[in-house]
Amino acid sequence: MPDRYIEVMDTTLRDGEQTAGVSFNGDEKLAITRMLLEELKVDRIEVGSARVSDGERDAFQRICRWASTCNHLQQIEVLGFVDDGLSVEWISSGGGKVLNLLTKGSLKHLEGQLRKTPQEHLDDILINIQKASDRGMDVNIYLEDWSNGMLSSRDYVWFMIDALKDTPVKRFMLPDTLGILNPDQTFDLCLAMVSRYPETRFDFHAHNDYDLATANVYEAVKAGINGLHVTVNGLGERTGNVPVASVVGVLNDHLHVRNSLDEKRLMHVCRYVETISGIRIPENKPIVGESVFTQTSGVHADGDKKAGLYQNALIPERFGRSRHYALGKTSGKANIVKNLEQLGISLTPEQMKLVTARVVELGDKKENMSAEDLPFIIADVLKGGYSATQDNIHIINYSLQLARGMRPVANLRIKIHDNEYEESSSGDGQYDAFMKSLWKIYDRLGKTHPRLTDYHVNIPPGGKTDAIVVTTIAWDYEGHHFKTRGVDSDQTEAAIKATLKMLNIIENSNLIRHETENS
Repeated sequence: MPDRYIEVMDTTLRDGEQTAGVSFNGDEKLAITRMLLEELKVDRIEVGSARVSDGERDAFQRICRWASTCNHLQQIEVLGFVDDGLSVEWISSGGGKVLNLLTKGSLKHLEGQLRKTPQEHLDDILINIQKASDRGMDVNIYLEDWSNGMLSSRDYVWFMIDALKDTPVKRFMLPDTLGILNPDQTFDLCLAMVSRYPETRFDFHAHNDYDLATANVYEAVKAGINGLHVTVNGLGERTGNVPVASVVGVLNDHLHVRNSLDEKRLMHVCRYVETISGIRIPENKPIVGESVFTQTSGVHADGDKKAGLYQNALIPERFGRSRHYALGKTSGKANIVKNLEQLGISLTPEQMKLVTARVVELGDKKENMSAEDLPFIIADVLKGGYSATQDNIHIINYSLQLARGMRPVANLRIKIHDNEYEESSSGDGQYDAFMKSLWKIYDRLGKTHPRLTDYHVNIPPGGKTDAIVVTTIAWDYEGHHFKTRGVDSDQTEAAIKATLKMLNIIENSNLIRHETENS
């Protein structure tokens, strides 16, 4: 199996765009196409469906123009239909060279939707294949509902492939359209295809209705399938398709088969698609989730420090990430030491004992702590000249003005140490106006400030108009990434609280570092 090469076709821009509420514009489609082909290095990409809309046509033409300039055109594929050549014309006129022809892979779908006999459907398919060949296009065949076809009408599936295997079709693509298969069935059905047609190329297209898509991919490759279809972040209709991040781990660590995917670029692509799709990656999503490389237990941190005892083959550096050690009631000295190392702070053994006890105490109270909170905890425990309740930066007051048809305006008065400063600014929203006023003050003082990299608002389920809002903001300060949270019934006020916490973290960290170094 190590000598085998598995093709990966990404269908985020076609099947993934069928996710409820997800729609990509032309610029986004082109950007994703470039990332998938040139960064993640998938073998092929399905960029849309023929005859959907004018916007789809414009985006497809832009993608083809770009692809033709950098030798990627044969990797651009489009879903087309058995429509007497209309899809062929649509794709060809847009500059495309590959048709993924959607046909019926089960007798139930054929009779229930098309109301045709197998021979009538076959005749229609052959007409479209010929029209595509006349245009110089490659053709792949989707056997829609293939999994049900193999379970309930296998003779029909054999009839279709027997009739089409000697045509110019390059690949037969086998969708588990309704996500019904389990791993045993996947292996048996894929092996039946490969055994009966050993010279034919087959792709497997997994859906995740039973949360078995990744396991089914594993079995499909074991059975001898040549290619896999994936989406970024598992986007797709209903429960989605198999995620490319999961497939990377399976191919490289369990099946040990060659593939083109660049693990280092995976995180960048997944985060970009998360941003523009609006579908967030769960924090515990394997490989790309926010917290999957975070150890919470102090025992685990100690084992990692001594001998890497709690690390598996999925080390974060493979994916351009790093390991973190969370703070909470199960934290031990090792967790805290790891975090202090990142902050450049060292403590005496006695100080470490006091800080560890306070972290455990706060964790028992379900306090949400991060490495950025450590300077405040240290200051409070060691009773320095400032504490968690004695910040160096205070907002004295602010006003936010919002009027229909006019840009919001913010007026801000802030105290930094013993000096007060005031500024005002307009912005694209109330928080944006507030931040522009704040950065005016910082620019005047020659103080550097961080870049906001993510902004997430969470309202508890069942929340009403007066519900508590948790606003989490991610920052990048001189290459150091951290998050702050604000809680309030007003979303903008929660964001401002998170921002104020960020300001004090940056302001106080250097002071506390100096304090501990000289203690």
